Amino acid sequence: MPQPIQSTPADASLQKSAAVSTARRSKARYQVLALLAVGTMINYLDRTVLGIAAPQLTKELGINAALMGLLFSVFSWSYVAAQIPGGLFLDRFGSKLTYFLSMTFWSLCTLAQGLVHGIGALFAFRLGLGVSEAPCFPTNSRVVATWFPQSERAMATGTYTVGEYIGLAFFSPFLFMLMGAFGWRSLFYVVGGVGLVFGLIWWKFYREPADHPTVNQAELDYIEAGGGLTQRKKGAEAESTSASASASAVKAKSGFEWRTIGRLLKHRQLSGICLGQFAGNSTLVFFLTWFPTYLATERHMAWLKIGFFAIMPFIAASIGVMFGGFFSDWLLRRGKSPNVARKLPIITGLLLASTIILANYVESNVTVIVILSVAFFAQGMAALGWTLVSDIAPEGLLGVTGGIFNFAANVAGIVTPLVVGFIVAATGSFVGALVFIGAIAMVGALSYIFIVGDIKRIVLVD
Repeated sequence: MPQPIQSTPADASLQKSAAVSTARRSKARYQVLALLAVGTMINYLDRTVLGIAAPQLTKELGINAALMGLLFSVFSWSYVAAQIPGGLFLDRFGSKLTYFLSMTFWSLCTLAQGLVHGIGALFAFRLGLGVSEAPCFPTNSRVVATWFPQSERAMATGTYTVGEYIGLAFFSPFLFMLMGAFGWRSLFYVVGGVGLVFGLIWWKFYREPADHPTVNQAELDYIEAGGGLTQRKKGAEAESTSASASASAVKAKSGFEWRTIGRLLKHRQLSGICLGQFAGNSTLVFFLTWFPTYLATERHMAWLKIGFFAIMPFIAASIGVMFGGFFSDWLLRRGKSPNVARKLPIITGLLLASTIILANYVESNVTVIVILSVAFFAQGMAALGWTLVSDIAPEGLLGVTGGIFNFAANVAGIVTPLVVGFIVAATGSFVGALVFIGAIAMVGALSYIFIVGDIKRIVLVD
């Protein structure tokens, strides 16, 4: 007599996926993604507006080049130092409150820089800016892990990350015009004011999936079937309760202490992507700090040409970020493993970023800009590390994992400007500096090839 066919968990999963695919899904997750993209754009404008204001600011306040270099670096010191505390705060209080407080305080610090009349106050507000911005990217990663299935996370990460480049590429000319008309203080007032307004917009419109007014059950099922963490929040009251319960559970389960950081870093997935992100960020930091000086001193370009040419690599990087995200998700949808889909664009990007060294061996300025644009496009492709954080972070420790990752990535903001400056001062040339940037990118590629290993969620065991 034939035996009845038993349903298996795989069959149930297929049935659930089929049911999800036949329903018409809402698109609330894209509204949330738009909030992240705008927030990230404002974030990078706030941290870099000092560079635009510097020519006028240094004359009025009597700041020499050495002190100005210190002011540039101070942001990275406090930003890096606050990564892990910011991640802990995020795990305790959730995405909505953390991002609102972060944006509000960093915008106030930006606005206050327009009021200073001495180096001490400016120094203090740059420190405050770094501390306030620290939870931003861990929160971005947490929101993506909550709102997006695994198959869309690279696209989502690429979309908000492109805000880093879009703001600098397209708003810098406006900021230069604003400074010419109203002085350097107006830059801080405008950019800080925009951040304060957007903080209120975030507070009004951001919701966890179960509470979002335009999400339907089909979208929730789709997100959850793809590994999204939709059920972790059940309303404003439950958000606080869940965050508290999560923190308590983590403490009870893993005896959460600072040693938890060491336990996480023992896993090759996290230590490997931290090294890789440091490498990728080194290229980014070069373009954010030394790139205009390179064009002026090494390539002897006039300032008008610098203003025109400097936009090109940032546009290329914006395209690279989007391409890398869509390419990664396309590979995943085509049945490639997360190891291939996530790591291939990053490895390819880091290898291509190392071609920045070729700029040392060409004479044409146009060719140099092409090479630098290719390198920055490639760095944009490699900016998918936050997607891997979403994929590997242990349950209840996404904020801390993101904080560790961002800590490692932003050490580049301290190391790279100092090393490049030392090389240029010692040799009188950027040749060695470009070799350094290219070599670091190569090290990052090797880290993803040989250290990272399988892309899978870390499980901490006692």
